[in-house]
Amino acid sequence: MTTKEEYLSGKLLLIDKPLNWTSFQVVNKIRWLIRNKFSLKKIKVGHAGTLDPLATGLLIICTGKMTKEISKFQIQTKKYTGTFLLGTTTPSYDLETEPNKTFPVDHVTEDLITKSVQKFIGKIKQKPPIFSAIKKNGKRLYESARRGEDVIIEDREIEIFSFNILKIDIPNIDFEVECSKGTYIRSLANDFGEELSSGATLTKLKRTKIGKYSVDKSISIDKFINSLN
Repeated sequence: MTTKEEYLSGKLLLIDKPLNWTSFQVVNKIRWLIRNKFSLKKIKVGHAGTLDPLATGLLIICTGKMTKEISKFQIQTKKYTGTFLLGTTTPSYDLETEPNKTFPVDHVTEDLITKSVQKFIGKIKQKPPIFSAIKKNGKRLYESARRGEDVIIEDREIEIFSFNILKIDIPNIDFEVECSKGTYIRSLANDFGEELSSGATLTKLKRTKIGKYSVDKSISIDKFINSLN
């Protein structure tokens, strides 16, 4: 079992984030568990890269002095698997919000999908979703979005190192993406749908790797709780 001193001096935890949890909730839960176990007044705990509530998978958690290293993990490449649903879009680009538009998908072929994928590989410009935690003018974008405020979002340069289609079962497309820091897979879904002239929404997302760290080596929140007993 990990000791109090080890958590304070700095521990790196690989957590498999459950569905419908925010990254902040995972951090808060782990901080509370450690404090409660060792009767600590405080301990620093942070994560190295947000996952949306509807996403699952690898979340790197740092404790104690290891929180100073968080930026080193944030800049590493990320790998994801997931599913795009063609024929519909939502304001958040995922299932957090209700569909706002529908499109035909009869024209979408395997060949069209394969050709469209190539346009997203390499350095590209991407606009983050308005339903995101990015700050503008001191406010989170999602706060403005939920108020119905118009916000101008600038494009960002990101890099897609690989973009592979794993399965095509229209209207669903399963994929795997390896990308740079700052990439929004929700935005990739939306942009990919536009390229196909069919619209697309992200319906499933799992982060499988951050740099050399894999979700296969991660543990659930329940297993972490058991490790403290």
